[in-house]
Amino acid sequence: MQDLIPFLAQALSPGAIVTDTADRQSFETDFRGLIRHPAECVVLPRNAQEVAITVQACAARGVAIVPQGGNTGLVGGGVPAPDVRQVILSLRRMNAIRAVDVIDNTMTVEAGVVLAAAQAAAGQRDRLLPLSLAAEGSCQIGGNIATNAGGVQVVAYGTMRALVLGLEVVLADGRIWNGLRSVRKDNTGLDPKHLFIGAEGTTGIVTAATLRLVPRPRQIATLVIAVPDADRALELYVAFSGRFGSELTSFEYFTRFGVQMLRRHLPKFRHPLAEEHPAYVLCELASCDDARDFAPGLEAVLLRAIEQGTALDSVVAQSEAHRQAFWQLREGLPDGERAEGGAVKHDVAVPISRIPEILREIDRIVAHEHPTPRLHVFGHIGDGNLHINVLPPLGMHLELYRQRSQGMTERIEDAVMKAGGSFSAEHGVGQTRIASLLRYRSPTELGLMTSVKLALDPRGILNPGKVVPVGWGAAGT
Repeated sequence: MQDLIPFLAQALSPGAIVTDTADRQSFETDFRGLIRHPAECVVLPRNAQEVAITVQACAARGVAIVPQGGNTGLVGGGVPAPDVRQVILSLRRMNAIRAVDVIDNTMTVEAGVVLAAAQAAAGQRDRLLPLSLAAEGSCQIGGNIATNAGGVQVVAYGTMRALVLGLEVVLADGRIWNGLRSVRKDNTGLDPKHLFIGAEGTTGIVTAATLRLVPRPRQIATLVIAVPDADRALELYVAFSGRFGSELTSFEYFTRFGVQMLRRHLPKFRHPLAEEHPAYVLCELASCDDARDFAPGLEAVLLRAIEQGTALDSVVAQSEAHRQAFWQLREGLPDGERAEGGAVKHDVAVPISRIPEILREIDRIVAHEHPTPRLHVFGHIGDGNLHINVLPPLGMHLELYRQRSQGMTERIEDAVMKAGGSFSAEHGVGQTRIASLLRYRSPTELGLMTSVKLALDPRGILNPGKVVPVGWGAAGT
């Protein structure tokens, strides 16, 4: 280590090394401020070659590497683990948009490009990058790939895995794999890119990607619908998907409790309806047909839903500003929760048909924990992903509640897994969900993951202590 920092300072471009303790702090601390462990330094490369130089230098000295994107993750995947000699490799300076191809409907971007910037670049060429999530103003493409990001349009376009056509990756030995291909069909054996998507930087460091684009929608209809409960929300989803098919791009669910927190702490958010209701759906439809008129279909579906008691009230956005206000309300829910003091978070998914059932079971679990539960539920009805956030009783500090709530978390996850679901739908595993991974994944699955990790990173220098709890190698064992 004594010569690593001087070597990298000499070998890399100016400004690539951050060693000051105060300057490192934001890189070393996770988004929620729950995890902070020191790194020897932060490295900010400008290209894949500088990433390769860094990897080779660290490998030769037995130092681990923590790849980091926008550091917006919620499971500690992009910050150091404890008791490991490590450097943080921030991709933020690798932020070039290399190409946008409107014939192939692709764009090639470097890993440090912020998602919102990639969306804007696609929009300038009349195309849509169909990945949208609340952190899009700060999360980066490399992190989106490493975590297989989902967001609010998975129902129509899939997760990040479905959008990645090709990758450029620096491997654990410093080799650069250039797999930036844009073909849709390539049936020539195993597809290496899938070894890196969703692996959270434990198998290789993504430095660039070729992504799939779609034509930009010409007509969009966005509406908020009040519903009595999750059962009715699911009925409404069936009605909308049956009527509009692939034009249904988002179907989000949230509750009165979340809206009340948001309005209490951030009063700039206006309630979209005249009265409060138990729960809400935010629905969006999109079409590339300039002449598409959603109004008749919407009127028919909503009228029938209101007659049947499935819907209680609704409002359709009348302008782009109105539409943005709806989405800001939905995406602001975590801000309201943080302002309330935070919660014990669960990111789960179940088959769509079992959403109401699992929510009833979670209600019972949380009520058993405390007689006056404070349960904040929101998420993506269209893909079965629910964010189950349990706030501590009034007067109890979150950290104390978190320490006491492990049993509740296990019961929630047990119920979700019994329903055929996942204990982590889009947040990943990182370093905070490893115990759950070991609890629920079969020995065969864990063995497969371990084999891949050790084959690609036998010395265990890539993001140790994350996802697969093996391979600390030169970094610590």
